[in-house]
Amino acid sequence: MFTGIIRHVGSLRSIAPAAGGQRLSIDLGPLAAQVARGDSVAVCGVCLTAADLSGSAASFDVMAQTLETTTLGSLSTGAKVNLELALRAGGGLDGHLVQGHVDGLAELADIRRGDRYELTFRADDEVTATMASKGSVAVDGVSLTIADVDGQTFRVALIPTTLAETTLGERVVGDKVNVETDIIGKYVRRYLSQLGGSGRDGLTLEKLREAGFC
Repeated sequence: MFTGIIRHVGSLRSIAPAAGGQRLSIDLGPLAAQVARGDSVAVCGVCLTAADLSGSAASFDVMAQTLETTTLGSLSTGAKVNLELALRAGGGLDGHLVQGHVDGLAELADIRRGDRYELTFRADDEVTATMASKGSVAVDGVSLTIADVDGQTFRVALIPTTLAETTLGERVVGDKVNVETDIIGKYVRRYLSQLGGSGRDGLTLEKLREAGFC
């Protein structure tokens, strides 16, 4: 479990073939001192397990499916990556609950610079369906508040700290990012969709009454 608060921007040192996928060696910088073999690390929002350690670098084995369904498969040597260590019991929850399980990819559709630095992304309906204005979303592992969501697009505003301490300030139109929507929203949607009926997601007012919602 993570919080979406990036603690360091590391770099990809090397990529090597591995059984069922690839082995990525990533420079963790000052975070390396806090990582042991078997620990979980979020790399651009993807939960990976440290397989080996050497100095400030850690190696992670990434399965083919993960390479295909996240941005990790498109990284090249030297790429910068957002890093976060797993949440410790008793630790502060400064962002929101993030699992490191990517729901899908989004494409950066627009950048607005000025008094507010805003990014507009486009994603599949299945990704945006559980989003809500003022709700939370993890973009490349960064906990953000959704300013607006409309169909397949959603918009977020970045504060100067986020721009300076994550990779999001370097993204350009057309770039793909990993998206994980709020875990609570996903489970609520799944539960409500199982109530049946003919409305949106299978909901009707009658079914909601039966379930005690109104």
